[in-house]
Amino acid sequence: MPQTNETSASNAMSVAKPRLESERCGQRCAAKHGALSNSGSCEGLMAFVIALNYREAMAKEKNAATTLSAAKGRKQGKRSSYSKDEISTIFSRFATQEPEPKGELEHVNAFTLLVAVVLSAQATDVGVNKATRQLFKLADTPQKMLALGEDQVRDLIKFIGLFRNKAKNTIALSQMLIDQFGGEVPQNRDDLVRLPGVGRKTANVVLNMAFGQPTIAVDTHLFRLANRLKLAPGKTPDAVEAALEKAIPAQFLHHAHHWLILHGRYVCVARKPKCETCIIADICKAPEKTNALAAPILQAGSVSGPASG
Repeated sequence: MPQTNETSASNAMSVAKPRLESERCGQRCAAKHGALSNSGSCEGLMAFVIALNYREAMAKEKNAATTLSAAKGRKQGKRSSYSKDEISTIFSRFATQEPEPKGELEHVNAFTLLVAVVLSAQATDVGVNKATRQLFKLADTPQKMLALGEDQVRDLIKFIGLFRNKAKNTIALSQMLIDQFGGEVPQNRDDLVRLPGVGRKTANVVLNMAFGQPTIAVDTHLFRLANRLKLAPGKTPDAVEAALEKAIPAQFLHHAHHWLILHGRYVCVARKPKCETCIIADICKAPEKTNALAAPILQAGSVSGPASG
């Protein structure tokens, strides 16, 4: 007795038990198409639909895993070794010494700040400022940057690392700002991180410095400092960011990352911390601490020096 189309489809589906909902969906869809078809076996169509649904399911699972991984990364930080009063004292002292801390990247508006931060990856602020002084004289808007062109941007920033790729990103993000945001820098993180060359840290810097939002940008200095001091231990920048946001009192959040970056650059330096000049030495819980006496708080604006990156 010859096999019917329905029998063929049934046999094909019984070869392997589907493990994913996407595969079961594919089989149902294939069987439906086979039943409606007046031609021979639907095995080929069924295999195609199963494969298509499987790829779509894998893509969704990958995206979900990426999102979950990022969320877990922000939860990996350990609890601060400091009490609430100690943390409040630390930032009160920072605020007294430097009431209005400023970033060291030169810029004239939100767009030039965005470009400067993108260019600062794996480069020093001194090097970036050297490159952008002439660049921003010629192009301080996305429209002017596009008119300048990638070749000229590349020539102007050739003093800094990865300048070729950074020139491409500068032109690409300028185009995207024009096409999707009316030539304006968006004021939310989700839109910012869509721009070429912009990650979470860059977005946080722009949100904080350009728009006054209480974000914390975890750079190399801040990541090292948070772990060394046991202020906000974490295995990833996202985990440190989340721990700092939880630990730091709300009234200090706006300037917190600038205070910590300055402290890491000029006082609690990587190789040999300058504990004798530290205004929080009496509270500090870093194992490397060489002095337990707090240095006197200097006058406002005294924490400065050549940027080291």
